[in-house]
Amino acid sequence: MLALTRKKGESLVINNNIKVTILEVRGDQVKVGITAPKEVPIYREEVYLQIKEENKASVSAKSIDALKSLMGTGKEEKVNK
Repeated sequence: MLALTRKKGESLVINNNIKVTILEVRGDQVKVGITAPKEVPIYREEVYLQIKEENKASVSAKSIDALKSLMGTGKEEKVNK
């Protein structure tokens, strides 16, 4: 992990297109501003971890079996005309 010291109003640049600016410091809280392209997702860590867990749960064997039962076997029946 890279650790940097920044003061209010100072910034750092990541990958030439993401700018992180320290907007405010109050006690043990820091307000951070992030400028990044729209296609770059930005999450607080606790939200990211929750999304990650929900994604894991959605592809569990139970979920896949439930989806299969809702959709049938996936094989189409032959119709004789």
